Amino acid sequence: MKHKPLDEPFRIGRSRTGLGLFATRIIEKGEFIVEYDGSRITNAEVEGRSNTRYLFTVNSRWTIDGSPRWNKARYANHSCRPNAEAVQARGRIQIKARKRIHPGDEITYNYGKSYFDTFIAPKGCRCVKCDPAN
Repeated sequence: MKHKPLDEPFRIGRSRTGLGLFATRIIEKGEFIVEYDGSRITNAEVEGRSNTRYLFTVNSRWTIDGSPRWNKARYANHSCRPNAEAVQARGRIQIKARKRIHPGDEITYNYGKSYFDTFIAPKGCRCVKCDPAN
């Protein structure tokens, strides 16, 4: 289900790791935040891609290429202690709140072990839980 921009409970803004999603109102536990959107490609097509940063595997056959900037869910950053989660339903990926999120809080979810090992671990995790500068 697509939501109108006026229904969005977040804004895109500067975060410690680049751009991020920030709550503009209270988001209740279990509430839908945003859908991870983009072209659906086969997992075989993924093998030929050089940039796999925004690819989200849906199942053993399909992956969503979330690289277009209009995919606002791509701005939700990784956290080892997230306040949201990616939920798969009927071939779609929805970002939903794991707990109550307050206005101004950055919306984060755990990207998973494979992504973490490939993209985050080599440079070190900079999420609020892991970064010693916090």
